[in-house]
Amino acid sequence: MNTFKMNIRLAIAILSIGLLGGGAVSAQETLTLKDALEYALSNSEVLSKARLEIEGGRHKVAEVRASALPQIDATSTLTNNLLVQQFVLPAEAFGGTPGEFIAIKAGQTWNAMSQVQVNQQIFNQQVFTGLKAAKSSEEFYRLSAQLAEENLIQQVATNYYQVIITRQQMSVIDANIERVSQLEKMIGSQFELGLAKKIDLDRVKVNKSNLIAQREQLEYAVVQQENLLKYYMGMPVNQQIVIPDTEADKLESEAISLFDGSTIDVEKLLDFQLLKKQEDLLGLQKKAYQAEFYPSLSIGGNYVYNTQSDKLNVYSSKALNFDMSAVTLTLKIPIFDGNARRSKVRQATVELKKVHEDLRSTSNALTMAYENARIQIKNSLNTIESQRTNKEFAEEVFNSTQNNYQNGLASLTDLLTAETDLVAAQNSYNEALLNYKVAQIELVKSNGQIKSLINE
Repeated sequence: MNTFKMNIRLAIAILSIGLLGGGAVSAQETLTLKDALEYALSNSEVLSKARLEIEGGRHKVAEVRASALPQIDATSTLTNNLLVQQFVLPAEAFGGTPGEFIAIKAGQTWNAMSQVQVNQQIFNQQVFTGLKAAKSSEEFYRLSAQLAEENLIQQVATNYYQVIITRQQMSVIDANIERVSQLEKMIGSQFELGLAKKIDLDRVKVNKSNLIAQREQLEYAVVQQENLLKYYMGMPVNQQIVIPDTEADKLESEAISLFDGSTIDVEKLLDFQLLKKQEDLLGLQKKAYQAEFYPSLSIGGNYVYNTQSDKLNVYSSKALNFDMSAVTLTLKIPIFDGNARRSKVRQATVELKKVHEDLRSTSNALTMAYENARIQIKNSLNTIESQRTNKEFAEEVFNSTQNNYQNGLASLTDLLTAETDLVAAQNSYNEALLNYKVAQIELVKSNGQIKSLINE
Protein backbone atom coordinates (compact mmCIF):
# COMPACT_ATOMS: atom_id res chain seq x y z
CA MET A 1 0.00 0.00 0.00
CA ASN A 2 1.52 3.33 -0.99
CA THR A 3 1.78 6.20 1.46
CA PHE A 4 -1.04 8.21 -0.11
CA LYS A 5 -3.58 5.38 0.07
CA MET A 6 -2.43 4.49 3.55
CA ASN A 7 -2.89 8.05 4.79
CA ILE A 8 -6.35 8.26 3.19
CA ARG A 9 -7.39 5.01 4.88
CA LEU A 10 -6.14 6.18 8.23
CA ALA A 11 -7.76 9.56 7.79
CA ILE A 12 -11.13 7.86 7.27
CA ALA A 13 -10.53 5.68 10.33
CA ILE A 14 -9.66 8.51 12.73
CA LEU A 15 -10.75 11.72 10.99
CA SER A 16 -13.40 12.69 13.49
CA ILE A 17 -11.41 11.65 16.57
CA GLY A 18 -11.26 15.00 18.29
CA LEU A 19 -11.21 17.11 15.11
CA LEU A 20 -14.66 18.66 15.30
CA GLY A 21 -15.90 18.08 18.80
CA GLY A 22 -12.94 18.73 21.06
CA GLY A 23 -11.88 15.08 20.86
CA ALA A 24 -15.30 13.45 21.16
CA VAL A 25 -15.58 10.05 19.49
CA SER A 26 -18.48 7.89 18.40
CA ALA A 27 -18.90 4.13 18.59
CA GLN A 28 -18.12 3.77 14.89
CA GLU A 29 -14.61 5.23 15.15
CA THR A 30 -12.17 2.38 15.70
CA LEU A 31 -8.43 1.74 15.52
CA THR A 32 -7.43 -1.77 14.53
CA LEU A 33 -3.92 -3.11 14.98
CA LYS A 34 -3.34 -2.73 11.25
CA ASP A 35 -4.44 0.91 11.42
CA ALA A 36 -2.21 1.56 14.42
CA LEU A 37 0.85 0.02 12.76
CA GLU A 38 0.34 1.82 9.46
CA TYR A 39 -0.19 5.12 11.27
CA ALA A 40 2.99 4.55 13.28
CA LEU A 41 5.06 3.75 10.18
CA SER A 42 3.89 7.00 8.59
CA ASN A 43 4.07 9.33 11.60
CA SER A 44 6.66 8.05 14.08
CA GLU A 45 9.29 10.66 14.91
CA VAL A 46 11.85 7.87 15.37
CA LEU A 47 11.31 6.60 11.82
CA SER A 48 11.31 10.13 10.42
CA LYS A 49 14.72 10.67 11.97
CA ALA A 50 15.98 7.31 10.65
CA ARG A 51 14.85 8.24 7.13
CA LEU A 52 16.64 11.55 7.43
CA GLU A 53 19.77 9.61 8.32
CA ILE A 54 19.41 7.73 5.02
CA GLU A 55 19.06 11.00 3.14
CA GLY A 56 22.10 12.38 4.95
CA GLY A 57 24.02 9.24 3.97
CA ARG A 58 23.30 9.88 0.30
CA HIS A 59 24.61 13.42 0.62
CA LYS A 60 27.71 12.09 2.39
CA VAL A 61 28.41 9.80 -0.57
CA ALA A 62 28.09 12.77 -2.91
CA GLU A 63 30.47 14.78 -0.72
CA VAL A 64 33.15 12.09 -0.73
CA ARG A 65 32.70 11.43 -4.44
CA ALA A 66 33.34 15.13 -5.07
CA SER A 67 36.88 14.80 -3.69
CA ALA A 68 37.72 12.44 -6.57
CA LEU A 69 36.50 14.93 -9.20
CA PRO A 70 38.39 17.96 -10.54
CA GLN A 71 38.57 20.86 -8.09
CA ILE A 72 38.26 24.21 -9.88
CA ASP A 73 38.61 27.61 -8.20
CA ALA A 74 38.61 31.13 -9.60
CA THR A 75 39.81 34.18 -7.72
CA SER A 76 40.11 37.84 -8.60
CA THR A 77 41.71 40.61 -6.58
CA LEU A 78 41.92 44.39 -6.96
CA THR A 79 44.55 46.27 -4.96
CA ASN A 80 44.95 50.03 -4.43
CA ASN A 81 48.54 50.75 -3.44
CA LEU A 82 48.06 53.92 -1.43
CA LEU A 83 51.81 54.21 -1.01
CA VAL A 84 53.63 52.41 -3.76
CA GLN A 85 56.72 50.60 -2.57
CA GLN A 86 60.03 52.09 -3.73
CA PHE A 87 63.47 50.58 -4.28
CA VAL A 88 66.63 52.60 -3.58
CA LEU A 89 69.19 52.14 -6.39
CA PRO A 90 72.54 53.77 -7.31
CA ALA A 91 71.95 56.94 -9.35
CA GLU A 92 74.96 56.11 -11.49
CA ALA A 93 73.04 53.17 -13.05
CA PHE A 94 70.55 55.64 -14.46
CA GLY A 95 73.08 58.30 -15.59
CA GLY A 96 73.23 60.14 -12.32
CA THR A 97 76.09 61.28 -10.14
CA PRO A 98 78.26 58.45 -8.83
CA GLY A 99 77.84 57.86 -5.11
CA GLU A 100 74.27 59.15 -5.03
CA PHE A 101 71.07 57.14 -4.85
CA ILE A 102 67.57 57.51 -6.26
CA ALA A 103 64.18 55.99 -5.25
CA ILE A 104 62.22 54.20 -7.96
CA LYS A 105 58.57 53.03 -7.62
CA ALA A 106 58.19 49.26 -7.72
CA GLY A 107 54.74 49.04 -9.20
CA GLN A 108 51.60 50.99 -10.07
CA THR A 109 48.85 52.55 -7.95
CA TRP A 110 46.26 49.98 -9.08
CA ASN A 111 46.90 46.27 -9.45
CA ALA A 112 44.41 43.53 -10.40
CA MET A 113 44.88 39.80 -10.76
CA SER A 114 42.48 37.05 -11.90
CA GLN A 115 43.38 33.41 -11.49
CA VAL A 116 41.85 30.03 -12.33
CA GLN A 117 43.22 26.91 -10.64
CA VAL A 118 42.44 23.27 -11.44
CA ASN A 119 43.50 20.25 -9.38
CA GLN A 120 42.79 16.58 -10.06
CA GLN A 121 43.67 13.60 -7.90
CA ILE A 122 45.40 10.93 -9.97
CA PHE A 123 46.12 8.49 -7.17
CA ASN A 124 44.97 8.95 -3.59
CA GLN A 125 44.13 5.77 -1.73
CA GLN A 126 42.45 7.68 1.10
CA VAL A 127 39.94 9.23 -1.31
CA PHE A 128 39.07 5.89 -2.91
CA THR A 129 38.68 4.16 0.46
CA GLY A 130 36.58 7.05 1.74
CA LEU A 131 34.19 6.64 -1.17
CA LYS A 132 33.65 2.97 -0.32
CA ALA A 133 33.09 3.88 3.34
CA ALA A 134 30.53 6.53 2.42
CA LYS A 135 28.54 4.01 0.36
CA SER A 136 28.66 1.52 3.22
CA SER A 137 27.47 4.24 5.61
CA GLU A 138 24.43 4.82 3.43
CA GLU A 139 23.63 1.10 3.60
CA PHE A 140 24.20 1.18 7.37
CA TYR A 141 21.60 3.93 7.78
CA ARG A 142 19.17 2.01 5.58
CA LEU A 143 19.50 -1.09 7.75
CA SER A 144 19.16 1.07 10.87
CA ALA A 145 15.89 2.49 9.53
CA GLN A 146 14.55 -1.01 8.83
CA LEU A 147 15.49 -2.15 12.32
CA ALA A 148 13.82 0.93 13.77
CA GLU A 149 10.65 -0.04 11.88
CA GLU A 150 10.74 -3.55 13.32
CA ASN A 151 11.29 -2.27 16.86
CA LEU A 152 8.47 0.24 16.43
CA ILE A 153 6.07 -2.44 15.20
CA GLN A 154 6.93 -4.57 18.23
CA GLN A 155 6.39 -1.66 20.62
CA VAL A 156 3.07 -0.62 19.07
CA ALA A 157 1.71 -4.17 18.82
CA THR A 158 2.70 -5.11 22.38
CA ASN A 159 1.21 -1.94 23.85
CA TYR A 160 -1.90 -2.31 21.69
CA TYR A 161 -2.65 -5.73 23.18
CA GLN A 162 -1.81 -4.48 26.66
CA VAL A 163 -4.59 -1.90 26.25
CA ILE A 164 -6.98 -4.65 25.11
CA ILE A 165 -6.21 -6.89 28.09
CA THR A 166 -6.55 -4.05 30.58
CA ARG A 167 -9.92 -3.19 29.07
CA GLN A 168 -10.89 -6.86 29.38
CA GLN A 169 -9.96 -6.72 33.05
CA MET A 170 -12.22 -3.69 33.37
CA SER A 171 -15.05 -5.71 31.81
CA VAL A 172 -14.43 -8.45 34.35
CA ILE A 173 -14.61 -5.92 37.19
CA ASP A 174 -17.76 -4.36 35.70
CA ALA A 175 -19.47 -7.75 35.59
CA ASN A 176 -18.51 -8.45 39.19
CA ILE A 177 -19.64 -5.01 40.33
CA GLU A 178 -23.00 -5.76 38.73
CA ARG A 179 -23.21 -9.10 40.56
CA VAL A 180 -22.22 -7.59 43.89
CA SER A 181 -24.71 -4.75 43.38
CA GLN A 182 -27.48 -7.29 42.90
CA LEU A 183 -26.27 -9.15 45.99
CA GLU A 184 -26.19 -5.88 47.95
CA LYS A 185 -29.73 -5.12 46.88
CA MET A 186 -30.92 -8.59 47.88
CA ILE A 187 -29.21 -8.54 51.29
CA GLY A 188 -30.44 -5.00 51.86
CA SER A 189 -34.00 -6.18 51.34
CA GLN A 190 -33.43 -9.12 53.67
CA PHE A 191 -31.91 -6.82 56.29
CA GLU A 192 -34.97 -4.57 56.19
CA LEU A 193 -37.13 -7.65 56.79
CA GLY A 194 -34.88 -8.82 59.61
CA LEU A 195 -33.68 -11.83 57.65
CA ALA A 196 -30.02 -10.74 57.32
CA LYS A 197 -27.41 -9.24 59.61
CA LYS A 198 -26.05 -5.73 59.18
CA ILE A 199 -22.50 -7.12 59.17
CA ASP A 200 -23.38 -9.14 56.09
CA LEU A 201 -24.63 -6.05 54.31
CA ASP A 202 -21.51 -4.14 55.34
CA ARG A 203 -19.23 -6.90 54.04
CA VAL A 204 -20.94 -6.77 50.65
CA LYS A 205 -20.62 -2.98 50.56
CA VAL A 206 -16.91 -3.23 51.39
CA ASN A 207 -16.43 -5.80 48.66
CA LYS A 208 -18.24 -3.56 46.18
CA SER A 209 -16.17 -0.55 47.23
CA ASN A 210 -12.96 -2.55 46.67
CA LEU A 211 -14.12 -3.53 43.20
CA ILE A 212 -14.92 0.10 42.34
CA ALA A 213 -11.46 1.14 43.54
CA GLN A 214 -9.89 -1.58 41.36
CA ARG A 215 -11.85 -0.33 38.38
CA GLU A 216 -10.64 3.22 38.93
CA GLN A 217 -7.05 1.98 38.97
CA LEU A 218 -7.66 0.11 35.72
CA GLU A 219 -9.17 3.24 34.16
CA TYR A 220 -6.01 5.17 34.97
CA ALA A 221 -3.91 2.30 33.64
CA VAL A 222 -5.83 2.27 30.35
CA VAL A 223 -5.37 6.01 29.90
CA GLN A 224 -1.64 5.69 30.53
CA GLN A 225 -1.31 2.71 28.19
CA GLU A 226 -3.28 4.44 25.45
CA ASN A 227 -1.11 7.54 25.84
CA LEU A 228 2.00 5.37 25.49
CA LEU A 229 0.48 3.68 22.44
CA LYS A 230 -0.22 7.04 20.83
CA TYR A 231 3.29 8.20 21.69
CA TYR A 232 4.82 5.20 19.91
CA MET A 233 2.50 5.80 16.95
CA GLY A 234 3.48 9.45 16.66
CA MET A 235 -0.15 10.44 17.28
CA PRO A 236 -1.04 13.48 19.42
CA VAL A 237 -1.54 12.26 22.98
CA ASN A 238 -4.80 14.20 23.34
CA GLN A 239 -6.24 12.38 20.32
CA GLN A 240 -9.11 10.04 21.23
CA ILE A 241 -8.94 6.41 20.06
CA VAL A 242 -11.35 3.48 20.26
CA ILE A 243 -10.20 -0.13 19.93
CA PRO A 244 -12.93 -2.45 18.59
CA ASP A 245 -14.21 -5.33 20.71
CA THR A 246 -13.45 -7.69 17.83
CA GLU A 247 -9.73 -7.25 18.55
CA ALA A 248 -10.25 -8.80 21.99
CA ASP A 249 -12.17 -11.70 20.44
CA LYS A 250 -9.23 -12.39 18.12
CA LEU A 251 -6.90 -12.98 21.05
CA GLU A 252 -8.71 -16.10 22.12
CA SER A 253 -9.23 -17.47 18.61
CA GLU A 254 -5.56 -16.90 17.67
CA ALA A 255 -4.16 -18.91 20.57
CA ILE A 256 -2.55 -21.57 18.37
CA SER A 257 0.98 -22.76 17.82
CA LEU A 258 2.95 -20.61 15.38
CA PHE A 259 6.09 -22.65 14.87
CA ASP A 260 7.09 -25.91 13.26
CA GLY A 261 10.29 -26.68 15.13
CA SER A 262 12.56 -25.05 12.55
CA THR A 263 15.54 -22.91 13.46
CA ILE A 264 16.38 -19.36 12.42
CA ASP A 265 19.09 -18.01 10.15
CA VAL A 266 20.67 -15.36 12.36
CA GLU A 267 22.59 -13.81 9.48
CA LYS A 268 19.32 -12.77 7.84
CA LEU A 269 18.17 -10.79 10.87
CA LEU A 270 18.59 -7.02 10.80
CA ASP A 271 20.29 -6.86 14.20
CA PHE A 272 23.04 -9.12 12.89
CA GLN A 273 23.21 -7.46 9.47
CA LEU A 274 23.62 -4.08 11.12
CA LEU A 275 26.60 -5.31 13.10
CA LYS A 276 28.10 -6.87 9.96
CA LYS A 277 27.77 -3.54 8.20
CA GLN A 278 29.43 -1.89 11.18
CA GLU A 279 32.22 -4.41 10.82
CA ASP A 280 32.58 -3.44 7.14
CA LEU A 281 32.76 0.24 8.09
CA LEU A 282 35.44 -0.39 10.70
CA GLY A 283 37.39 -2.42 8.16
CA LEU A 284 37.23 0.47 5.72
CA GLN A 285 38.27 2.86 8.47
CA LYS A 286 41.34 0.72 9.07
CA LYS A 287 42.12 0.74 5.34
CA ALA A 288 41.73 4.52 5.30
CA TYR A 289 44.36 4.79 8.04
CA GLN A 290 46.59 2.37 6.17
CA ALA A 291 46.14 4.46 3.04
CA GLU A 292 47.93 7.31 4.78
CA PHE A 293 51.15 5.33 4.26
CA TYR A 294 50.63 5.44 0.47
CA PRO A 295 52.05 8.20 -1.70
CA SER A 296 49.56 10.43 -3.49
CA LEU A 297 49.78 11.92 -6.95
CA SER A 298 47.84 14.86 -8.30
CA ILE A 299 48.00 17.19 -11.25
CA GLY A 300 47.14 20.84 -11.20
CA GLY A 301 47.16 23.83 -13.45
CA ASN A 302 46.61 27.56 -13.19
CA TYR A 303 46.15 30.57 -15.39
CA VAL A 304 46.86 34.10 -14.09
CA TYR A 305 46.01 37.40 -15.72
CA ASN A 306 47.72 40.44 -14.15
CA THR A 307 47.10 44.12 -14.88
CA GLN A 308 48.58 47.32 -13.42
CA SER A 309 47.93 51.02 -13.91
CA ASP A 310 48.31 54.39 -12.19
CA LYS A 311 44.58 54.89 -12.79
CA LEU A 312 41.50 52.75 -12.20
CA ASN A 313 41.51 51.46 -15.77
CA VAL A 314 42.79 47.96 -15.16
CA TYR A 315 41.89 45.30 -17.73
CA SER A 316 41.96 47.99 -20.41
CA SER A 317 44.36 48.56 -23.28
CA LYS A 318 45.85 51.54 -21.42
CA ALA A 319 46.95 49.38 -18.49
CA LEU A 320 49.98 47.13 -18.30
CA ASN A 321 48.50 43.66 -18.91
CA PHE A 322 50.25 40.31 -18.91
CA ASP A 323 49.28 36.69 -18.22
CA MET A 324 50.98 33.48 -17.22
CA SER A 325 50.10 29.79 -16.86
CA ALA A 326 51.60 26.66 -15.36
CA VAL A 327 50.95 22.91 -14.99
CA THR A 328 52.09 21.17 -11.81
CA LEU A 329 52.48 17.47 -11.08
CA THR A 330 52.65 16.84 -7.32
CA LEU A 331 53.88 13.64 -5.73
CA LYS A 332 53.58 13.45 -1.95
CA ILE A 333 55.41 10.67 -0.14
CA PRO A 334 54.76 10.25 3.61
CA ILE A 335 57.99 9.39 5.40
CA PHE A 336 57.67 9.78 9.17
CA ASP A 337 54.98 11.24 11.40
CA GLY A 338 56.06 10.00 14.81
CA ASN A 339 54.14 6.71 14.33
CA ALA A 340 50.77 8.48 14.52
CA ARG A 341 49.49 6.58 11.47
CA ARG A 342 50.60 3.26 12.91
CA SER A 343 48.79 4.01 16.18
CA LYS A 344 45.55 4.80 14.35
CA VAL A 345 45.77 1.51 12.42
CA ARG A 346 46.24 -0.41 15.66
CA GLN A 347 43.29 1.36 17.27
CA ALA A 348 41.14 0.40 14.29
CA THR A 349 42.29 -3.21 14.69
CA VAL A 350 41.15 -3.19 18.32
CA GLU A 351 37.73 -1.81 17.30
CA LEU A 352 37.39 -4.60 14.72
CA LYS A 353 38.14 -7.21 17.36
CA LYS A 354 35.50 -5.68 19.62
CA VAL A 355 32.83 -5.82 16.91
CA HIS A 356 33.77 -9.46 16.24
CA GLU A 357 32.94 -10.19 19.87
CA ASP A 358 29.70 -8.24 19.49
CA LEU A 359 28.80 -10.40 16.49
CA ARG A 360 29.32 -13.58 18.50
CA SER A 361 27.32 -12.22 21.41
CA THR A 362 24.51 -10.93 19.17
CA SER A 363 24.26 -14.20 17.29
CA ASN A 364 23.89 -16.07 20.55
CA ALA A 365 21.43 -13.51 21.93
CA LEU A 366 19.21 -13.64 18.82
CA THR A 367 19.16 -17.44 18.93
CA MET A 368 18.32 -17.32 22.63
CA ALA A 369 15.49 -14.83 22.03
CA TYR A 370 14.01 -17.09 19.38
CA GLU A 371 14.25 -20.24 21.49
CA ASN A 372 12.87 -18.45 24.56
CA ALA A 373 9.95 -17.14 22.51
CA ARG A 374 9.21 -20.67 21.30
CA ILE A 375 9.29 -21.96 24.86
CA GLN A 376 7.09 -19.08 26.03
CA ILE A 377 4.60 -19.83 23.25
CA LYS A 378 4.35 -23.44 24.40
CA ASN A 379 4.05 -22.42 28.03
CA SER A 380 1.47 -19.74 27.21
CA LEU A 381 -0.67 -22.20 25.24
CA ASN A 382 -0.61 -24.63 28.16
CA THR A 383 -1.38 -21.82 30.59
CA ILE A 384 -4.27 -20.60 28.45
CA GLU A 385 -5.84 -24.05 28.47
CA SER A 386 -5.29 -24.38 32.21
CA GLN A 387 -6.68 -20.92 32.98
CA ARG A 388 -9.64 -21.45 30.66
CA THR A 389 -10.50 -24.59 32.64
CA ASN A 390 -9.99 -22.74 35.92
CA LYS A 391 -12.22 -19.93 34.73
CA GLU A 392 -14.99 -22.35 33.77
CA PHE A 393 -14.69 -24.13 37.13
CA ALA A 394 -14.73 -20.79 38.96
CA GLU A 395 -17.89 -19.80 37.09
CA GLU A 396 -19.55 -23.10 37.99
CA VAL A 397 -18.49 -22.79 41.64
CA PHE A 398 -19.77 -19.23 41.83
CA ASN A 399 -23.10 -20.06 40.21
CA SER A 400 -23.54 -23.09 42.46
CA THR A 401 -22.53 -21.14 45.58
CA GLN A 402 -24.83 -18.29 44.64
CA ASN A 403 -27.72 -20.72 44.19
CA ASN A 404 -26.92 -22.42 47.51
CA TYR A 405 -26.71 -19.04 49.26
CA GLN A 406 -30.11 -18.05 47.95
CA ASN A 407 -31.46 -21.36 49.27
CA GLY A 408 -29.74 -20.95 52.63
CA LEU A 409 -27.24 -23.75 51.99
CA ALA A 410 -24.10 -21.57 51.80
CA SER A 411 -22.79 -18.68 53.84
CA LEU A 412 -22.09 -15.18 52.63
CA THR A 413 -18.39 -15.86 53.19
CA ASP A 414 -18.57 -18.79 50.77
CA LEU A 415 -20.29 -16.61 48.18
CA LEU A 416 -17.83 -13.73 48.49
CA THR A 417 -14.91 -16.15 48.33
CA ALA A 418 -16.34 -17.74 45.18
CA GLU A 419 -16.82 -14.30 43.67
CA THR A 420 -13.20 -13.36 44.46
CA ASP A 421 -11.94 -16.62 42.99
CA LEU A 422 -13.96 -16.00 39.83
CA VAL A 423 -12.44 -12.54 39.34
CA ALA A 424 -8.94 -13.96 39.88
CA ALA A 425 -9.55 -16.80 37.41
CA GLN A 426 -10.91 -14.47 34.75
CA ASN A 427 -7.99 -12.06 35.14
CA SER A 428 -5.48 -14.91 35.10
CA TYR A 429 -6.99 -16.13 31.85
CA ASN A 430 -6.71 -12.66 30.31
CA GLU A 431 -3.12 -12.37 31.51
CA ALA A 432 -2.35 -15.72 29.89
CA LEU A 433 -3.75 -14.43 26.59
CA LEU A 434 -1.58 -11.32 26.85
CA ASN A 435 1.54 -13.34 27.66
CA TYR A 436 0.82 -15.52 24.65
CA LYS A 437 0.43 -12.51 22.38
CA VAL A 438 3.61 -10.90 23.68
CA ALA A 439 5.48 -14.17 23.09
CA GLN A 440 3.98 -14.39 19.59
CA ILE A 441 5.17 -10.86 18.79
CA GLU A 442 8.62 -11.69 20.16
CA LEU A 443 8.70 -14.87 18.07
CA VAL A 444 7.91 -13.16 14.77
CA LYS A 445 10.36 -10.40 15.71
CA SER A 446 13.12 -12.90 16.48
CA ASN A 447 12.72 -14.70 13.15
CA GLY A 448 12.57 -11.49 11.11
CA GLN A 449 8.86 -11.61 10.26
CA ILE A 450 7.54 -8.83 12.48
CA LYS A 451 6.13 -6.94 9.49
CA SER A 452 3.65 -9.78 8.95
CA LEU A 453 1.62 -8.19 11.79
CA ILE A 454 0.67 -5.37 9.41
CA ASN A 455 -1.20 -7.85 7.20
CA GLU A 456 -3.15 -9.49 10.03
